[in-house]
Amino acid sequence: MARIVVEKLCKDYHVADHKTVHAVVDASLTVDDGQVVVIIGPSGSGKSTLLRSINRLEEPTSGRIFIDEDEVTAKDVDIRSIREEVGMVFQSFNLFPHLTALENITLAPMKVRKLSKKQAHEEAMELLRLVGLEEKADVHPPKLSGGQQQRVAIARALAMNPKVMLFDEPTSALDPEMIKEVLDVMLTLAKSGMTMLLVTHEMGFAKAAADLVVFMDEGSIIEIAPPDELFTNPKSDRTKHFLEHIL
Repeated sequence: MARIVVEKLCKDYHVADHKTVHAVVDASLTVDDGQVVVIIGPSGSGKSTLLRSINRLEEPTSGRIFIDEDEVTAKDVDIRSIREEVGMVFQSFNLFPHLTALENITLAPMKVRKLSKKQAHEEAMELLRLVGLEEKADVHPPKLSGGQQQRVAIARALAMNPKVMLFDEPTSALDPEMIKEVLDVMLTLAKSGMTMLLVTHEMGFAKAAADLVVFMDEGSIIEIAPPDELFTNPKSDRTKHFLEHIL
């Protein structure tokens, strides 16, 4: 497990007519080893941009990001090695349709971690057990439900033995009846001590699993507090206004 530190992160986008969009503004955040931190906020508030900056899927305009002692934003950093340490689960599952669930999970460990086929297979089956899909090992993704595909995607991310896990709205593309099965897997991970940072609209998960909840609006971090404080007694009027509309 590992610690994530974000220091004064800014991300600007240059758009038409020479205008600049400030997607993330001076954001600072610490996720301690083994903590679960949930980022909430309205659409377009910079949540996903902040998350995607941690493994350099977005290039920060300024600021620094650390995973333990390693500076992710350093000029000479090996981005590939950073991404090996940071597991990420997206809204879309991005599974290879021509490979089985098992093969989707074993591919990267064999190519990147140089595991033998036998060892990769054993580890993948253990992960499929963890996400409750051991019996689906030989099934191709198009024959799995959306919730099952997302659980395979989580297992695939875990197969690289990441230090931290990032989740970018992992249930937003799912039908309501499939959301719980994915959240249950994430809750199991949270209880296991995995360092997790996630963007979600699932406030029930935030209340149940988060050590801290971060509220973002218009690119800025407005408030950070434990869930029982933030949901029952938010200090910022902007947080109150947001929660009144979604709870």
